[in-house]
Amino acid sequence: MASAVKDERAPELRGFAEVQRLAYACAEAVAGRLVPGVTEREAARMQRDWLRERGVRDWFHLPFAWFGDRTAFAGFKVPLQFFPTDRRLEPGMAFILDMAPVYKGFTADIGYSGCLGPNPLHDKLLADLEAHRELILREVRERRPLREIYEDVDRLMVEQGYANRHRAYPFGVIAHKIDRVPERRWSPHVFGFGAQSLKGLLSDALHGHREGWSPLWSPYRFSDHPPRPGLWAVEPHLGFRGTGAKFEEILVVTDSKDPEQSAFWLDDDLPHVRRWAEERVAA
Repeated sequence: MASAVKDERAPELRGFAEVQRLAYACAEAVAGRLVPGVTEREAARMQRDWLRERGVRDWFHLPFAWFGDRTAFAGFKVPLQFFPTDRRLEPGMAFILDMAPVYKGFTADIGYSGCLGPNPLHDKLLADLEAHRELILREVRERRPLREIYEDVDRLMVEQGYANRHRAYPFGVIAHKIDRVPERRWSPHVFGFGAQSLKGLLSDALHGHREGWSPLWSPYRFSDHPPRPGLWAVEPHLGFRGTGAKFEEILVVTDSKDPEQSAFWLDDDLPHVRRWAEERVAA
């Protein structure tokens, strides 16, 4: 693990790790409260309430919840379709909880995939995501252009028999940069996104355009550059016949010449990582 870089940037990284752990704790708590009949809107409100009770006052984006075939973004054509609906959860149905709180000025953006009861297809999707986490880290350390890494993720999904569902996100992004956000007692949001966070992302986009890089990791030409140092919220999203699964977590990229210190996942003690470790032990 990149201990030297982590030690050097410990106070900053601890802040991002804290809010990421808080968001995943929220996801696990809300997932444990989901029962048949709960709607996406209710699940999104549970996330908001849980985080607000623990001091969250700002957001990169407000919480989302997707149930059933909406976990694979079935039929999504316009951004408004991402927002929570009155779709009700049913036994055996897959769900995704996605939230991006800002806490003490630090940002996280996480995605948590679950299922209400047994679902072997969903289990397989989750298991197959591990290879994407490994591929992304390896190729970022190799300083491959982001656009090429995106294409390699695409190829791996095809080999696994899945469809790329992060391509349905705005600009087809698999990841975006995150950063510190000025603390405010109250911060407005625009179309579900925090105004302060949007301002920071737009500032990055303008600077990046002049310097030849982008804060959005996409399949398009503007992402045809090596990984930019900073923190990236990465979310490979698999889909198969109306079922989707993803993880989303923070990848730290530095300018170190040491491969292990040049990129590392901020935290390896996350629900999906623990699940993969438990499955290996059980096997």
